[in-house]
Amino acid sequence: MKVVGIDEAGKGPVIGPMIVCGVLCEESNLQKLERLGVKDSKKLKPEKRRELAEEIKKLCKICLIRVTPEEIDKSDNINDLLRECYIKIIEKLDPDLVIVDSPDVKPERLKEFLERMTGKEVISKHKADEDFVVVAAASIVAKVERDAEIDRLKREYGDFGSGYASDPKTIKFLEERIKSGKIPPIVRRRWKTVERLSQHSLDDFVS
Repeated sequence: MKVVGIDEAGKGPVIGPMIVCGVLCEESNLQKLERLGVKDSKKLKPEKRRELAEEIKKLCKICLIRVTPEEIDKSDNINDLLRECYIKIIEKLDPDLVIVDSPDVKPERLKEFLERMTGKEVISKHKADEDFVVVAAASIVAKVERDAEIDRLKREYGDFGSGYASDPKTIKFLEERIKSGKIPPIVRRRWKTVERLSQHSLDDFVS
């Protein structure tokens, strides 16, 4: 039986793309992933994630979708975007079973939607990357791919920190770009953080 695990990296940041990853694995190879030490990417150091990502690519088939800040801005709901990505991954990898880390507050709703749209058996669960090694593998590859993209963007645009709104370096980067009137395309303009900072900058200008 062929099983696909799906997860994403970069849903929440204000800067950079979101990477959605599907990892297709033969059921017989799932134990090999476990023996390699594959687990939730958040529990691994960057070096270990990169090492494991290479091993996962040798054992499994990978499908990656890069969702740009512009595409995220155009969408009214990022979860709708994710569902579209899941369908594309499922159709491309053609598994017998799909296991997805659910962004929907009601995992059962996502399960029913994906089964209806793809005709595949689906397990949809919160924190699936902690319970299913194939989803953990997807989380690792997605995280490694996004980290590489962030490193590339920093070489082009300067160090903007983690890209999350909780990071002072990210906020400083955004404030400087907003005041200059040149918000780079790597920024999700419709994020509340950008709208709030933009309003502050306008208030500063008026006063």
